[in-house]
Amino acid sequence: MMSTRRRPAPGAGAVVAVLAVGAAAVTGTLLYQGVKDGRPGAQECTARLDGTEWSLSTVQAHNAALIVGTTIQRSLPARAGTIGVATALQESQLVNIDYGDRDSLGLFQQRPSQGWGTPDEILDPVYSTGAFYDGLVEVEGWPTMAVTDAAQAVQRSAFPTAYAQHESRARAWASSLTGHSPGSVTCTLRPADPATAHVGVPERLDRDLGLGADAVRSTGATVRVDTAGLHEGDTDRGTWTVAHWAVATANATGATEVRAADQVWTRESGTWSTLGADEDPPRDGVVRIRVIQPAG
Repeated sequence: MMSTRRRPAPGAGAVVAVLAVGAAAVTGTLLYQGVKDGRPGAQECTARLDGTEWSLSTVQAHNAALIVGTTIQRSLPARAGTIGVATALQESQLVNIDYGDRDSLGLFQQRPSQGWGTPDEILDPVYSTGAFYDGLVEVEGWPTMAVTDAAQAVQRSAFPTAYAQHESRARAWASSLTGHSPGSVTCTLRPADPATAHVGVPERLDRDLGLGADAVRSTGATVRVDTAGLHEGDTDRGTWTVAHWAVATANATGATEVRAADQVWTRESGTWSTLGADEDPPRDGVVRIRVIQPAG
């Protein structure tokens, strides 16, 4: 699933400021317009850190889950997730776009002409995320560098300090998606539609977190996930990594309920609450996800 490691070529980072994407990223005021706009039926996801909620659209949340999940698969520290999410927020608004400055494409605005891969490869978010981290781990001292310096060392952008404006939002999402702060990711979503084609939870878990058939069991509308393989047996972090991932990707998978420890998130409420005395909690290290069943 991961790309072949390559050293980023000079100029590989995108210069997007002349486009609408870059204008939004540079000002920092348009990035999340339409996420918390109060429209009926508007959807959003938030990660809470130190009492502050940081919002993303559902598409952005799906991509954040992949980026941070890739760092978990590679056994990289949570800071790698912060750097990756901040970079993608600056380069593409955390959306897998098929345009950019010159030949820049995708989440990280990588350029085929600079050796990042073919256009089709770069537009595969799994490939492009892997390519970004291939570059990051080649940067000497990256774990202790400022987020914007680490991102710039990979991207070689014409706006080397622009990544810094996204650090707090990226850190909140990286912290939550690596299993810290139980119940810190929530999503407000419209009801799941049985007629809509949803991505399968097992397939997406394998893609994002590397949890294969030995860890995932599906029975009808319920998916049970054994999280023991994550974080070297840290049960709490593994549980909340998967639980937060399940909420962040619920709009893609059609998830309607997530149970972790003694907590439950439902699509109807959009929040986490404590299970009642007569409700069935999952055992330690297991997350239960209920999904909408397809029509017919």
